[in-house]
Parts: sequence; C-alpha cells; structure tokens
Amino acid sequence: MKYSDLADKNSAELLAMLKTKKTELFTLKIKQKMMQLQDSSELRTTKKDIARINTALTAVAN
Repeated sequence: MKYSDLADKNSAELLAMLKTKKTELFTLKIKQKMMQLQDSSELRTTKKDIARINTALTAVAN
C-alpha cells in the first residue's frame, strides 16, 4: 500500500481501513505468540500501513 493510494480517500474509508489493519495486526501478533506465523515481515508491513493510514487521516482532517 502506498500513500498515494490513500490520499484520495475520505475519512470514513480511511477509518474502515484502519480498523481492518488493526484487527489484522492483532491476529498476526497472536499467531506470532503461538508460533504459527510463517513470515514475520508481515508484522512490519502491517504496522507501516497503519502509520500511512494515520498520516492520511491527519492530512484529511487539516
């Protein structure tokens, strides 16, 4: 996911995406604790996606 993909979305869409990404991050953390996570880089990419969405939300608010 790139920031340019998020720049044209409205705040409702961004909030929905943020909720799904946070749920995904929670699931990945649980899988990691249970030793079922195959690719640990998914955690990093999900965290970065959440940060991009938060940045886009800040830009929409201003």
